[in-house]
Amino acid sequence: MSTAMNFGSKTFKPRPPDKGSFPLDHFGECKEFKERFMKCLRTNNFENTPCRNESKEYLECRMERQLMSKEPLEKLGFKDLLDVSKEAKERTS
Repeated sequence: MSTAMNFGSKTFKPRPPDKGSFPLDHFGECKEFKERFMKCLRTNNFENTPCRNESKEYLECRMERQLMSKEPLEKLGFKDLLDVSKEAKERTS
C-alpha cells in the first residue's frame, strides 16, 4: 500500500543542506554573478585562478540569499582577496 495516504503520521521538518551541497537557485537570484564567473572561466580556458574574485562574489550572493550556509570567506580560501580589498580601502581613506 502506498505511504502517501499517511498524511498525519509524520511531519516534515526542513533542515539546512549538508555542507558542500547547494540548493538550486530556482529564482535566478545569483544568475548575474554566475554568468560573470562562467564568462571569466571561458575567457581563461577554464583556469579558475584568474576568476577568484568572480567566484567570491558568486558565493557571497548565495550566502546572502541563504542558498548556502554562511561561512567566513577566509575558510573558503579568499583570505588574500579580503586583505587586498581592505588595503585598497585604507589607501582611499
